[in-house]
Amino acid sequence: MQITFRWYGEKFDTIPLSFVKQIPGVKGIVWALHDVPAGDYWEMDKINQVKDYLTKAGFNNEVVESVNVHEDIKLGRSSREKYIENYKKTIRNLGRAGVKVVCYNFMPVFDWTRTDLYKTLPDGSTALFYEKAKIDSLNPYEFLDSMSKQKGLLSMPGWEPERLAKIRELFKAYEGLTLENLFENAKYFLQEIIPVAEESGIKMAIHPDDPPWSIFGLPRLIISKRNIQRYLNLIKNPSNGLTLCTGSLGSTDKNDIVDMIETFKDKIFFAHIRNVKRFDNGDFIESSHRSCDGSLDIVEIMRAFHRIKFSHYIRPDHGRHIWNEESRTGLRPGYGLYDRALGIMHLLGIWDALDKTNKN
Repeated sequence: MQITFRWYGEKFDTIPLSFVKQIPGVKGIVWALHDVPAGDYWEMDKINQVKDYLTKAGFNNEVVESVNVHEDIKLGRSSREKYIENYKKTIRNLGRAGVKVVCYNFMPVFDWTRTDLYKTLPDGSTALFYEKAKIDSLNPYEFLDSMSKQKGLLSMPGWEPERLAKIRELFKAYEGLTLENLFENAKYFLQEIIPVAEESGIKMAIHPDDPPWSIFGLPRLIISKRNIQRYLNLIKNPSNGLTLCTGSLGSTDKNDIVDMIETFKDKIFFAHIRNVKRFDNGDFIESSHRSCDGSLDIVEIMRAFHRIKFSHYIRPDHGRHIWNEESRTGLRPGYGLYDRALGIMHLLGIWDALDKTNKN
């Protein structure tokens, strides 16, 4: 496996790369041009600026997360053609810059949903929390209003101001759009961009819906083993693959993560590893990476990756906010330095132990 670390760039991240460099095992930075709106193409000059910056800091630029898919593509509007062409231009430019994997998603409106960005855990740390009853009791506009009052929200991916400004328009547009419609629109998109990705030497890795069930009546694609298989079968091509996110898929006990790793082993090009603690009432909270702190067996998950000889990219996903970091640095919820660094060391420790056990 190749350990990577998500970073939002010089202008948008409070964590300097010199700090990330001190985390053992991190070889690559997962990056994106976060100032480019969904639908616009990424210019070569801007891509190379990031590449040069990462290279000088001692990291590779091989994973991008994410090139956002414009809502008109998901909705199947006639205007999707120009946005698909821009997507193709971006893929070609990223290939020229040495990018190997592009993580993206096909989630309508919201890229992720939580109800509390700083829910306190028993140890005093805070983490992202999902409260089912709150989601069930609010309409999307009430939910948006409650979330917009929480610190740091508008800097989070999937909650960009330009997207939120059109929230009512978007929900109106999605009225009547079925799961079958969404799969049809995804197939059209894949048929256009996957051949370009293959020509450019890039693996496209779809990210699961977070959480993996319908929110506010919106259809969701990547929520289960069956749906993932269906998505991968929309276009059978070596460049059409998966980002396996344990936290997203593991928010429900209906998903067997170890089984998914073994089933999709040839299609997993990128992995996000984090733990979640599930509750019987449908709530969940993100926890430390240790198996005993959450509902997922991270040791068995890593054992499965080790068993399939996973050689692609892994990053620790969201971490808790620990040691008062959020008040000192203004970090993005879930994207602090300290707990993600601890997560990396935990994952590497498991991997080292598996290496040694297998040799003996």
